[in-house]
Amino acid sequence: MEQQPPPPLIYHLPQDTLHHIFSSLPLRQIIICRSLSKFFNNLLTTPSFVHHISTTLPPLNLLALRHHNHHHHHHNHNLHLFDPNLNHWLHFPLNFLPFNSPLPVASSHGLIYLWAEPTNNGPNSSQTQIQAQAQSTKSLLACNPLTRQFRVLPHLGSAWCRHGTVLVDSVNRVMVLTELAALYFSGNDDDDNRRCWQKFSSNLPSKPRSPVLVEDSAFALCDVGSPWRSQWKLFSCRVSATRSMTWSRLERHEWGDVFDILKRPRLVRGVGNRILMIGGLKSSFSLNSPCSTILILRLDLRSMDWDEAGRMPPEMFRCFQDAGKFKVFGAGDRVCFSAKRIGKLALWDRCAAKGDEWRWINNVPGNGDGLYRGFVFEGRLDALP
Repeated sequence: MEQQPPPPLIYHLPQDTLHHIFSSLPLRQIIICRSLSKFFNNLLTTPSFVHHISTTLPPLNLLALRHHNHHHHHHNHNLHLFDPNLNHWLHFPLNFLPFNSPLPVASSHGLIYLWAEPTNNGPNSSQTQIQAQAQSTKSLLACNPLTRQFRVLPHLGSAWCRHGTVLVDSVNRVMVLTELAALYFSGNDDDDNRRCWQKFSSNLPSKPRSPVLVEDSAFALCDVGSPWRSQWKLFSCRVSATRSMTWSRLERHEWGDVFDILKRPRLVRGVGNRILMIGGLKSSFSLNSPCSTILILRLDLRSMDWDEAGRMPPEMFRCFQDAGKFKVFGAGDRVCFSAKRIGKLALWDRCAAKGDEWRWINNVPGNGDGLYRGFVFEGRLDALP
């Protein structure tokens, strides 16, 4: 009978010693080590160790891609993430979720929010029945892909999945926003009567573009112009489950023509109490004025002053000029830009420890059309759904 090899000597070290050794590693290395064996997984998931590294190590700051195709039916889905510090792609499996077609849409404070459909379709169901059931039973989930924990939020109708924009913040508040209404859910509310979706009608003049949550307020751009000429304005509302959500237009005389110089502007959450407004910089105020570059403006919500945060270099912008429409996603001091037929992402990175503020991200996984969407994922081991 063949003898089993003795366990590695490291297994005999005291747990405190091992915790001390591993706590000197960066978070991404700790996550890799957890997958080496059951021993390391148990060691590195003890509550005391997780608490220690969560208070001493910075979170993983990654850029996550949204799946562009709503009709994926692969159970074993991967979340594609880019690490700007190491300049490489990571792939986190979502096969621990007992759901089909997970569609990640937003993230905050270590949690990812995604739409998914249940797996319990019977063997005799026709494809049409399965699709009809999926549309009516899609759920919104919160999960931590690092700890593989998840929670299903109270059920929503299928129209919210198809037309709603999901907004989340660092205290587990969730908004699903459409042109006509907003749903609000607070995962931290102690009142059982409020641990469900609160529905509010919306008084916005048009469909909200690129809404963001910053502290206790939501912000969105709305077109208040005419059918032949867009005119974008900034709207905001206080987020609360106890009062009605009333949107109001934010305007200051000293802002001048800040909304008229950008073509197809959109918002991104900035650092702290700031929001970024990003769009093509028009060369003139004429109706079909061409753009000279992509401009990033920043609004300080305390002083209500705008300043310029970034401007895409001319040689990079030439690629977007030829591609037409472009998509923008990110948060803080990192913003990604994508467009069809470019085959890579442009990254504005004010956090870059070295190198240029603007650079290309290559080897993008995806569906080939190149119009990528995404969000920032701040990986934390202590984030509980």
